[in-house]
Amino acid sequence: MQITKKNGQLHVPDNPLIPFIEGDGIGKEITPFVQQIVDAAVEKSYGGKRKISWKEVLAGEKAFNKVGTWLPNETLEAFRNSLVGIKGPLTTPVGEGIRSLNVALRQELDLYVCLRPVRWFKGVATPLLHPEKVRVTIFRENTEDIYAGIEWAAGTPEVNKVLTFLKEEMGVAKIRFPETTSIGVKPVSVEGTERLVRAAILYALEHKLPSVTLVHKGNIMKFTEGGFKKWGYALAEREFPDQTFTEHRFNSIKAEKGLDAAVEAYNQALETGKVFIKDVIADAFLQSTLLKPEEYAVVATLNLNGDYISDQLAAMVGGIGIAPGANINYNSGHAIFEATHGTAPDIVGKEKANPCSMLLSAVMMLEYMGWNDAGRLITNSLEKLFEGGYATPDLARFMENGKSLSTTQFCEKVIENL
Repeated sequence: MQITKKNGQLHVPDNPLIPFIEGDGIGKEITPFVQQIVDAAVEKSYGGKRKISWKEVLAGEKAFNKVGTWLPNETLEAFRNSLVGIKGPLTTPVGEGIRSLNVALRQELDLYVCLRPVRWFKGVATPLLHPEKVRVTIFRENTEDIYAGIEWAAGTPEVNKVLTFLKEEMGVAKIRFPETTSIGVKPVSVEGTERLVRAAILYALEHKLPSVTLVHKGNIMKFTEGGFKKWGYALAEREFPDQTFTEHRFNSIKAEKGLDAAVEAYNQALETGKVFIKDVIADAFLQSTLLKPEEYAVVATLNLNGDYISDQLAAMVGGIGIAPGANINYNSGHAIFEATHGTAPDIVGKEKANPCSMLLSAVMMLEYMGWNDAGRLITNSLEKLFEGGYATPDLARFMENGKSLSTTQFCEKVIENL
């Protein structure tokens, strides 16, 4: 049966149909194991009352080899109809076809949130002295910014038209080398900003988290990134006046009544469970997360910033191999959970692939479906294994007393420890 959404609520049957893309490269190695682990956790949690019906759909090299297209319409239709799905890593065609299969899926289904929760597992080696302080959930805008793919190559008739318009119609005189310049356009909208920030605030309220930080580069890009900051604050103050306390409000009280009054108002807001809405410039944020990561709980940011931020925070807790991710439209209910790493062609068939990114994304999928008990079993199992030093080679080699396991051995141990 298919998952549906009615009256703002997701309705998940006991036997939901979940489409999946196996993925390219190591996808064919990790995806079957992820399904086995999820099936075992669901069986153990619900005693046979619930069970996922997996349906393979094609994308990437496997699709191209079988049907001659990288992203068949049938695949998009399956995700549209089933609402919830999961995918392994995909190859992006070079020099032809779709710019990026991942971006195409997000754009086609309007999956406007890239959700990336970042946490540390005890036992996993990291470059930080206190990785346990890192507990951040990133809301990355998925459909706008430079990932919209609006650009023209240097020397083409199209870019010459754009350059002529910019110079003659708009009076732009800052393009230093017009003959050899490519041009890209960065769209950022009020609507795109508001729906992302709204989702981030609702997440913080639901999970009782203390803050949402708007990360931007508005000091330089004043109307795009600066607009994101301005519109984000306005949304919080308009739609959540009794549930949030903004940095704008803090500064207003400070200017009117002094610092002590502002601090008192801030402390009162936190004591009553309000979410503090603040902002920080992107480059300062990257530094600050290394020095005081505990100051950030939920982050809302634009597409390119989110790309950098997600990978940096993942590296801080052990690497992208244990970084889960999801692409979600909270309005329609559509969600695709995914491995956040690449296809790793250099280790294909060597039993070295780490399934944890896709597996933790599957945990996110179970939580999204409301099957929290099954998700918790998987997370607890991974915590036990990592604390004991058990991991695939990419993680084990850096762990104190690390015990390197093949992909098969590691997945079998996950199931044993459920």
